[in-house]
Amino acid sequence: MKKILLFFSFCLFFACNENTSAEAGTTSEANSENIQKKDSVPNFGIVIHGGAGTILKENMSDSLENAYKAKLEEAIRTGHKILADGGTALEAVQRTINIMENSPLFNAGKGAVFTNEGTNELDASIMDGETLNAGAVAGVTTIKNPINLAYEVMVNSEHVMLAGKGAERFAKEQGIEIVDPEYFYTENRFRSLQRIKDREKTELDHDGKTAFIDPYIKDSKFGTVGCAALDKNGNLAAGTSTGGMTNKRYNRIGDAPIIGAGTYANNKTCAVSSTGWGEFFIRGMVAHDISAMMEYKGVSLEEAAREVIQEKIPDLGGDGGIIAIDHEGNVAMEFNTAGMYRAKMNNKGELEIGIYGN
Repeated sequence: MKKILLFFSFCLFFACNENTSAEAGTTSEANSENIQKKDSVPNFGIVIHGGAGTILKENMSDSLENAYKAKLEEAIRTGHKILADGGTALEAVQRTINIMENSPLFNAGKGAVFTNEGTNELDASIMDGETLNAGAVAGVTTIKNPINLAYEVMVNSEHVMLAGKGAERFAKEQGIEIVDPEYFYTENRFRSLQRIKDREKTELDHDGKTAFIDPYIKDSKFGTVGCAALDKNGNLAAGTSTGGMTNKRYNRIGDAPIIGAGTYANNKTCAVSSTGWGEFFIRGMVAHDISAMMEYKGVSLEEAAREVIQEKIPDLGGDGGIIAIDHEGNVAMEFNTAGMYRAKMNNKGELEIGIYGN
């Protein structure tokens, strides 16, 4: 009898151990599968700017600060959703910039600054990091969303840049939304023009060192909105849109529509959008310079952006900033001014918004 009980006890022990081992194996396999799933989640991200300059907390009302933050969040969440749903970086860049172009808060689209003649002349560019194809428009006066026209130039023409009336004629052919020039009128921007003209009448020194309380005219050479994105397919894209410089003359064009200066994207390296003193960003070929440093010197996006914005451009005499994202999803938001409207989101949905310097 004892032998029989001992035999059954042994069998029960063996069965329990076997079940425990099986359960452990199942748990181990499940954990391994979860890790693999986590590692296989496609990387993507997006980063934006709404201009850089003398953006100081003491010159900003709480309501205006909240308005900027709300619009930056609306814009970046628009692009992030497109990426999260599997959309392309090119689409995310356009739709994100559209939100800022449609807001009077930013110097692009609806909020474009005025020229010396009292008109609004808009520039924009976009670039595809997969193909290195690009499109740009300059000096348009009736295009509601210049970034959309830049995209049409890229995909539906044999050219890279179109300007003025020719660009507007092409826009009509492509079905781009046309508006009356009065659409771009905003009271704040017009007052900024008048104040700058009044200053010119009363000051002999035009070196730009005079301080202003009005945040709309403090940096007449700054503005611009931009976006850089990485999609789930590993493709990069960047775009930039601007109204240019307040009180500009002679159909002046800055860096925003210049591929390599205001905008650049290359799947090998990064996607960049610039904002700052355009003349110096053109001379320094800022956006491409950051990419080239990564490609030829093997430095990180952070290192390249810091050297270009904190050393090279100041040495030339210029200032401003960039936003960028590399092919691994790393983000840079580098500027040498007092502030830059900016935001970023990663594939986890983590959002960061900034306005002032650190």
